Amino acid sequence: MKNGEFVTYYFARTIGIANKMRIHGEVIEDVVIVEKILHSLAPKFDYIVCSIEHDIDTISIDELQSSLMVQEQNQDRRVWVEGVNPSY
Repeated sequence: MKNGEFVTYYFARTIGIANKMRIHGEVIEDVVIVEKILHSLAPKFDYIVCSIEHDIDTISIDELQSSLMVQEQNQDRRVWVEGVNPSY
């Protein structure tokens, strides 16, 4: 994940790459995509990664994206309301 990149854009880019690989015959299960996404997230999501890793076999890509988007929105709202300097 690039610094400052939104979760939505990151997922679109990642899913696009996975779909291209599938078109070319690569067999990629969703759990592998979830693992790769979790390992490549920005540091501001580290504590979410820790809480999700124990459910890695059961969480879908859509559920992961939703969880991360909610967290991103909460962080952005907190920065805007409190004037907090984000640590990412």
